[in-house]
Amino acid sequence: MPRYKSRVCDGVFFWICHDRVGENMNEKPYVGLTMGDPCGIGPEVVIKALQEPVIYDWCNPVVIGNVESLSKTVDMLNNEMEIHHIADDGITQIVASPNSVNVIDIGNLDYKDVTIGAINPTCGKAAMEWVSHAGKLAMTGTLGGIATAPLNKEAASLAGYEAIGHMELLQELTGSKTVATMLIAKNLRVVHLTTHRSLRIACDYVKKDRILDYLRITDENFKQWGFENPRIGVAALNPHGSDGGLLGNEESDEILPAVIEARKEGMTVEGPIPADIIFHQAINDQFDAVLCMYHDQGHIPVKVYGFEESITANLGLPFVRTSVDHGTAFDIAGKGIADPLSMMEAIKLASTLISGSRLSS
Repeated sequence: MPRYKSRVCDGVFFWICHDRVGENMNEKPYVGLTMGDPCGIGPEVVIKALQEPVIYDWCNPVVIGNVESLSKTVDMLNNEMEIHHIADDGITQIVASPNSVNVIDIGNLDYKDVTIGAINPTCGKAAMEWVSHAGKLAMTGTLGGIATAPLNKEAASLAGYEAIGHMELLQELTGSKTVATMLIAKNLRVVHLTTHRSLRIACDYVKKDRILDYLRITDENFKQWGFENPRIGVAALNPHGSDGGLLGNEESDEILPAVIEARKEGMTVEGPIPADIIFHQAINDQFDAVLCMYHDQGHIPVKVYGFEESITANLGLPFVRTSVDHGTAFDIAGKGIADPLSMMEAIKLASTLISGSRLSS
């Protein structure tokens, strides 16, 4: 079977590796892998990731999804992995190995309703329910955290969901006040002030209090992850940082006051810095994290810098949640050509953060 080189402590993980992760099976965290939309590449990247022996050095993986979808994927890939249907209370008794896949199937999807490569609200609903179930298991401590394969937001919306992303769904589930999405590629780590908002609406969220909340949550999480004094750069909203007010006033009225207040609270923060400069500075180690103002401002540099290996982590949830940083890729679903590297990186980061949290407690 093919092998995919893991970039452990080289790239995404160099900044946060713990040598003690998974010293023995009893210490390895239980990580829930949500299967994602069954019409996309989620089942494939999950199965391919679980073929890799290195995964079991990091954690005890448990898939939350559909047994038959995973079985069909195993057949497509012509491997001999066995699918084991387990119950919630059987998680801590599992024997995890590259030869088997342990699956929690909550019985919410009939495989005959799956159309590979097509938007399907039935499948969108099932995928969202798997995320909710995994989140509940993480809230009770049954799972140490979760790593998620991609949802299809249009399918989720057609299924009636208003919260159409992982972060929004888990924030609603947990009642978390402030939750942020951070994208990571190599040493570039970008926290987003807004994610799934139109650009016109996203600009309305560039407010002092919101920016300050996101700086606080970034500072807090990075300290938990071993950064003694996190260096945070704050991106400007407008071109050239507004050119002294010629191109807008958000920098002077909202962003700079938040930066000043954050410094008063003891944080190491710089900004606002024009977006065409700040990401280059972060890549060159001037910042540990960048707070950007809207979705594409942060996503574009991350994906240009490290598309295949980029991953997502949430800040502010009561448990660890990481994710691939790609979509459902309906155009290649079912063809056996999806790259599992991002899924592997998401599993590794989840395992590392969970184990690091335990070790520091």
